[in-house]
Amino acid sequence: MIHPVILCGGSGTRLWPLSRRDFPKQFTRLLGENSLFQACAHRFQGAGFAAPLVLSHADFRFMALEQLGEMGITEATVMLEPAARNTAPAVLAAALHLQAKGAGDDLMLAAPSDHVIRDVEAFLAAVQAGAPAARGGALVTFGIRPDRAETGYGYLELADAAACASAQAAPVARFVEKPDARAAEAMLAEGRFLWNAGIFLFRVDDIVAAFEMHAPQMVPPVRAAVEGAQPDLGFVRLDEAPWNDVPENSIDYAIMERAARVAAVPVECGWSDLGAWDAVWREMGPDAAGLAQSGEVTQIGCTDTLLRSEQDGPRLVGVNLKGIAAIAMRDAVLVADMTDLQAVKAAVTQMKAEGVREAETLPRTYRPWGWYETLELSDRFQVKQIVVPPGKKLSLQSHVHRSEHWIVVKGTATVTIDDAVKLVTENQSVYIPLGAVHRLENPGKVDLHLIEVQTGAYLGEDDIIRYEDIYNRA
Repeated sequence: MIHPVILCGGSGTRLWPLSRRDFPKQFTRLLGENSLFQACAHRFQGAGFAAPLVLSHADFRFMALEQLGEMGITEATVMLEPAARNTAPAVLAAALHLQAKGAGDDLMLAAPSDHVIRDVEAFLAAVQAGAPAARGGALVTFGIRPDRAETGYGYLELADAAACASAQAAPVARFVEKPDARAAEAMLAEGRFLWNAGIFLFRVDDIVAAFEMHAPQMVPPVRAAVEGAQPDLGFVRLDEAPWNDVPENSIDYAIMERAARVAAVPVECGWSDLGAWDAVWREMGPDAAGLAQSGEVTQIGCTDTLLRSEQDGPRLVGVNLKGIAAIAMRDAVLVADMTDLQAVKAAVTQMKAEGVREAETLPRTYRPWGWYETLELSDRFQVKQIVVPPGKKLSLQSHVHRSEHWIVVKGTATVTIDDAVKLVTENQSVYIPLGAVHRLENPGKVDLHLIEVQTGAYLGEDDIIRYEDIYNRA
């Protein structure tokens, strides 16, 4: 039995403005109808795989559960990390959780949720090819046969060049950091190097033993966090106190580069980590002129260019552009040279330092009950659009500094104001006085859309006193 462990804690800042802290790239519909996270979870639904174990930040718990539900995946365990600590603590927490469930002799497959794998059959065949080595005690990784001198990936060097052409697990001589262009060209020509896909297969007991040997300082706090984990609305919430003492590190640095028995399975499966917009451009399939486009776009004479206008974004017009990535959203636009897209991360860092809201926050804010979007914000009033799917409801709450006016524009709302409960339908409105205890819910079968007008001295999201909440938020 193989236990898929899906890691979905990354932030994907190089894909700004689409990917941001409050809605990272793994949950976006970047390349089709399904998100990258959904595609990853679906990959492991075949025979021989147990129900997935998902490691997610607590902020994304309802997002992950909802997207799993859309795929019909109902048996997954979603484990919540109180804070991001990189991949090593997440993998160890998953292993200790499985070990406690009696699965120490089983295999676990740790996979990032934000990668693309076009040839799923080839990848699953590589997993089966690596399984005997993993059962024999090796820590197995997967190496992608390179088709270009890529500087955005780390590499694996195999001891034998002939092994790169095989489909079997072979010993890894060393891990190589992301190279410069000259080094990448040399490694491509040498033929003994593979791209490091960052996907790992090993016995549960073996990876725990590897942590005890190579990263012993990490084991006690992670073990305490797992042992102290509590159920929370169907999630498994790791104990925050010991988790805060866990050192941050990646599984590559903490374990794989130090372990004695590391093997790689070479594979060609149409893999990409979508680490920057040029990778998205390749995956979109540029035309003969090298142009890839999506959304409300008009172009004249553009070559080797990516043009994307995302949902609700403005019309994007490109004229005689060459080697440019232009991504437009309602609140932000990125225009960058295709040869320097790794610098997008530095731009996001600079915006964060300057306190720019758009660096991390989308116009649309997602909540477990639906989403809202600010349409207008001024000194003493704010106008929002709010959407609540069928069966969802907001917390029972009150505000100290603001009153609210709700106008239903689509669907039906059940509104509680103090002791009164009323049904509000399309083109009707209701007023919530300052200090009133109130709640909004959707009893219908279609999404509820309403316009909320807030007035008051303070309009921040922290002006909420919750009395009851079905989502167990503080």
